[in-house]
Amino acid sequence: MLTLHIADASPETAVLVDGAHIAAVGPYDELAAAHPGARVRRWPGILTPGLLNPYGPELLEQAYHPDPREADRLGSEPVFGARARALLDATPSARGASARRGVQRMLAHGTVAVAGELRGRAALDAVRRAGLALAGRPAALPGSPALSPVPLVLLPALGAGRPARFAVFDVPDRDALVQEGASTCVVTVVGGRMVYRRA
Repeated sequence: MLTLHIADASPETAVLVDGAHIAAVGPYDELAAAHPGARVRRWPGILTPGLLNPYGPELLEQAYHPDPREADRLGSEPVFGARARALLDATPSARGASARRGVQRMLAHGTVAVAGELRGRAALDAVRRAGLALAGRPAALPGSPALSPVPLVLLPALGAGRPARFAVFDVPDRDALVQEGASTCVVTVVGGRMVYRRA
């Protein structure tokens, strides 16, 4: 079934999805007229190609992502350093559970691809199950490891025939996205599926 994604602040960049791929990109009015049977998903903000998080190993193998039940003790942000290593080694399942939570948090920040060499099976499995793309690391890394790194790294433009991998951010334009960050994510689509949707 065809699905037409449109974001209110960027109607010129509507995306028609057919299965796991993009069928067309263009103005919403044109795509809607050409495909009247398509299911329409309307979002606030802007639709973008999605983000590359360049800190795959740092966030998914070296950081510990607390379970919500641990928030009173550990908070809700990734834990780094010696404390993270102790938490990751605490039980056999700790690394896998942390990596899965880390991937979910990345998806909630519009991440559709990660960079850096992942070596652990737990992180690789979490990334593959979510359908995140693995990409080359930029020559110069921005800032420090974060779910919303500064500066944000947008993937190349969307196009017909490419994998349906994009995100929508509740901001009026790209300048506002840069200023407000990736926590403004409303929905993340990977492989044509909504893998994150803000409640």
